[in-house]
Amino acid sequence: MIVTDSSGRFVEGLRRQDFRIFDNDIEQPITGFTAVEEPAQVLLLIEAGPAVYLLEGGHLQAAVAMLNGLSKDDQVAVVKYADSPTALLDFTPDKQAALAAFGQLRFNLGFGSLNLTSSVSKVLEWLASVQGKKTIVLLTTGVDTSPSSESARAMQQLKVSDVRLLAVSLAGDLQSPESPSKKKSPVANSSKTAAQFEPSQPTLNTDGRIDRRRAYFPANGKEFNSVYAEIAQLVRHEYSLAFAPPVRDGLVHAIEVRVEAAQKQAANASSSPYRVDHRQAYLAPPPR
Repeated sequence: MIVTDSSGRFVEGLRRQDFRIFDNDIEQPITGFTAVEEPAQVLLLIEAGPAVYLLEGGHLQAAVAMLNGLSKDDQVAVVKYADSPTALLDFTPDKQAALAAFGQLRFNLGFGSLNLTSSVSKVLEWLASVQGKKTIVLLTTGVDTSPSSESARAMQQLKVSDVRLLAVSLAGDLQSPESPSKKKSPVANSSKTAAQFEPSQPTLNTDGRIDRRRAYFPANGKEFNSVYAEIAQLVRHEYSLAFAPPVRDGLVHAIEVRVEAAQKQAANASSSPYRVDHRQAYLAPPPR
């Protein structure tokens, strides 16, 4: 989760005792806590289709800005997808290895499958057993040939997953330049999940909230650099909490996280409490 103050600045230095967590409105003891300083795990999921081939790697050059913005202990993995995801590099703190993995990309030419939604779904399955702070950075044109049935499945996975999804549109360099009056914001609302990714129709984020599912629509190299620098900041400022499911009923449970430090701040100042961006639900284990 990410905690920000009333001005949108990241809040660091919080401790386990500063948080309270609720399962279906019932408070639960916190069994695990990872502070901001602990390493993040970032999986780059890169479209390897014919449209991306035309970009000649410019988007990958911009990704260096994100790698440079990560801390030395943050880990990076690289996966490409077309008809299905293929791992090129497992999680490693070696950022040079990530750059080398970009050189292993082979783009499918012609009119093959680009199964965006089903690939995201598969990667979420891979990450389910990985502990700690996890983020998928999805580089895509938004073209999706996945079966329509995959959309609902992926949406459900994203709803209950502890993985943050940040999608970066690669369509900007493939479209005709727009006039300044029609230029779109490079950032879109969390409602644009991978299963609904439509680069041509972004929905603007109006409440300033940092969302667990976020889409960016950079139009040029400068905006790519800005987007990746922001992503590096997001993944570096996450907290991670854990608790034991109180019941095994196989149902979706709502999660609420509160920051006690926010209540203290609100009592002593006129500013509003901290904003807490966290996963909203999880799937409880089935009965034995």
